[in-house]
Amino acid sequence: MIKSKSSSRLFIGLLIISLPFLASCSKDNNDLDAFINSIKSKHQGTVKPIPQFKPYKTFTYTASDLRDPFQQETEQAIDDINNKNALKPNKVRPKEQLESFPLDTLRMVGILEQNSIKWGLIKDPNDVVHRVLPGNYAGQNEGQIVLISENSIEFLEIVADGLGGYIERKASLALGNE
Repeated sequence: MIKSKSSSRLFIGLLIISLPFLASCSKDNNDLDAFINSIKSKHQGTVKPIPQFKPYKTFTYTASDLRDPFQQETEQAIDDINNKNALKPNKVRPKEQLESFPLDTLRMVGILEQNSIKWGLIKDPNDVVHRVLPGNYAGQNEGQIVLISENSIEFLEIVADGLGGYIERKASLALGNE
């Protein structure tokens, strides 16, 4: 019996403690209902309609009589292109010392000017400094020096174009900090 009295007292105690919480839930909610109704009555916006797509127009390929761009050209066509472009490296010309190094391994280290002649100073990978003038060659792509300025040396190289011919390409060495 002691057990049932203590459990009934516990139940009554819990009931007394929970009554204020239950009473707070039963308050008037008119202000909350008014707020919800005002939000619902506001303009919500519209959704744009799905765009209408234009019907697909067929395309008729009219260049079927021209050369197929995905087929390799014949050797005769490549020879014709090469004959039109007579640009070729000079195989007979004696090679200069700086032509044994790739251009990206060479460094411009300065200039010298004597009697209005401007010499460029280029250091090779072996730390040897060479004096060059416009018209000299450097690098492994027939790079001829065309201009020496205060900050750079400009080259015009002859490189293969991948079709059996050659094209000219500009390159330069800038004055670098070492």
